Amino acid sequence: MRELFHPNIDQLCLSTILNALGDPIRLQILKNLASQRETTCSCCNINLPKSALSHHFKVLRESGLINVRIEGKQRFLSIRYGELEKRFPGLLNTVIKNI
Repeated sequence: MRELFHPNIDQLCLSTILNALGDPIRLQILKNLASQRETTCSCCNINLPKSALSHHFKVLRESGLINVRIEGKQRFLSIRYGELEKRFPGLLNTVIKNI
């Protein structure tokens, strides 16, 4: 299985993050993830086809907002709080509070 791309902290770009957050579905995914430490893709409670959800997860992952960990056939999602706070202090908390 190929390795999933996750940008390093120094590769995180504010415009890419803001672009990813410009979609209401991705904001809802982020809000759902904010209340959990780590969850599977199926536990995000978004009623969309798997292909559409997969696209949104990819955009969030490649922008640097979430981490995707693969274990067997499961994919576990979590928000990259620590790295985002170091790179853009206060951004994530502000976004999550205002969703």
